[in-house]
Amino acid sequence: MTRILRDDIVLGRRVPGSRLIEREIAAQLDVSRLPVREAIRTLVSEGVVVARPRSWAVVREFTQRDLQDFAEVRESIETLIFVFAAERHDEAGIARLRSVYEREAAAARTGHVEAARLAAGEFHEVAAELADNEMLCELIGVFATRLRWLFSQHDDLEAMAEEHRVIFEAIAARDADALRRIVPQHLASGQEAAVQRLVSSEIAI
Repeated sequence: MTRILRDDIVLGRRVPGSRLIEREIAAQLDVSRLPVREAIRTLVSEGVVVARPRSWAVVREFTQRDLQDFAEVRESIETLIFVFAAERHDEAGIARLRSVYEREAAAARTGHVEAARLAAGEFHEVAAELADNEMLCELIGVFATRLRWLFSQHDDLEAMAEEHRVIFEAIAARDADALRRIVPQHLASGQEAAVQRLVSSEIAI
């Protein structure tokens, strides 16, 4: 249940500001209201849903300040993750990362938007596992769903996949110095895409 609602939000099926009404969601998915209520609570803790007292929970509407705060925290953590992944991966791990990248690239080339965006998020998640640091995994777990949401704001899917190819090759080559240069640039690209989409939506309103 949580995964279904999370994917709906991350992929834009439930737009920012839309209400999450337990009875309606339960009826749509043919379940009781309890798992829906628990899923909403989880998504509140993940930062993509806002609970309003004596009212409906709503999908979070991110602001430019939210994106800035996110970027400031994310850059240092994710750079460390990719550097550690380069230093600590084994053959099975790098093969898994390659598989995710190839799936993303194929989806981007053929215009499968949702598949490409989900794989882009998974690329970062697998890298976090390869970093083999429990503390870093805990930290990125705090904003993992917001990270996936950020990827959903990027429309140039082939460019995103290309950036991941460059990062993958640096990890495979264990080139930590290159990653310290590449990763901040990659994160800034995603940040800019999110800001541009946010500004466009504000103008449209």
